[in-house]
Formats: sequence, C-alpha cells, structure tokens
Amino acid sequence: MTRKAATLPPDYFEAKYKADIDPWRFRSSRYEQDKYQATIASLTRAPYAQALEVGCSIGVLTQLLSAHCAQLLAIDASATALEVARSVSGSNVSFRVATIPADFPKGPFDLIVLSEVLYYFAKPDLQRVTQECIAEIAPGGEIVLCHWLGETNYPLTGIEASELFADGIKPALPVRTILHDETYRLERFSAA
Repeated sequence: MTRKAATLPPDYFEAKYKADIDPWRFRSSRYEQDKYQATIASLTRAPYAQALEVGCSIGVLTQLLSAHCAQLLAIDASATALEVARSVSGSNVSFRVATIPADFPKGPFDLIVLSEVLYYFAKPDLQRVTQECIAEIAPGGEIVLCHWLGETNYPLTGIEASELFADGIKPALPVRTILHDETYRLERFSAA
C-alpha cells in the first residue's frame, strides 16, 4: 500500500461525507461500537468541566462523551459531518468546523480525545498537534488517544502516530497507560 506523504486536506473528508454520510460505518460497525465503549470506560472522572473531541465526524462518539462532560467542544474538518453530529447531540455540546493544527481551539481542556485522527497527519503536522495539546490541556487534564493498527495508505500508521504523539507529549503528560493494544490501540496520557 502506497502511503501519502502530506497531511490529508479538509476536502478529502468533505468529499467522503458527501459521497456517504457514514463512510467508516461508525453507526453499525461492531469494531466501532466496541472501541467507543472502551473509550468511554477509559475515562477516569466525570464530569470533565471542558472537553475537546478532535475529528468528531457524525457525532457517534460525541453523543457518548457528552454524558461525561459539562461542556464538550467537538470539531471536524467536514461541515457535512458536523450537520449530522449537531442533530444527535445534547445542549452541552458545541461544534466547530476546524482543521488542526492551524485551527486548534483554545482551552484549557480537562480532556482531549483524539480518536482515529492522528494518522492523517504528516510528521511535522502531528508534532504541531502535539504541541497544541500541551498548550491547551488543563493542569491535571487527560488525553485519550485511539488508533486502528492495520495497514493504511495515510501518511502514518496507527503505531507510528501513537509513538510520535507519546514521544512529544511526554514532557507534559509523562504517564502513558495503554488500555487496549490489538486491532486498535487505546491509550491515556496524564501528569500523574
């Protein structure tokens, strides 16, 4: 499989959602449902005062996360996906079209969730995303990261994205807990 060298542009995702509003089967895939439940189980407290979900897509995980957050900001590069996400989420969720790292929202956030998004970035952009996470995580905050471990034609594999992020975030959040590591890697980063 030939991998792309550059970060995938926003129009890649917009075209995907315009062609099929659920291109990765977030609503129906057993893999996705299991992963969402494991992600929710990885949360260590509730409610998180301010949380950020990067790459919220059509809002399936957003809806689950919102029950654990006082306020949740969900962002995605696709306006089409966000239209659907808005229709299924509660009043404590706000949405924004944003392309990171350039449009990384200002925190501080007690929780940042990056579920299956970091392998879309080329290494320099992933390093910038990591630095933005460090800048916007609240003291005592957590970051939850999840990535599929199969082959991709994206700029990075799930393992590469996970390891690059872990190396970059370590000075700020040195405690790395890998909670699941087959088919997908689910991990949590914290200061203690």
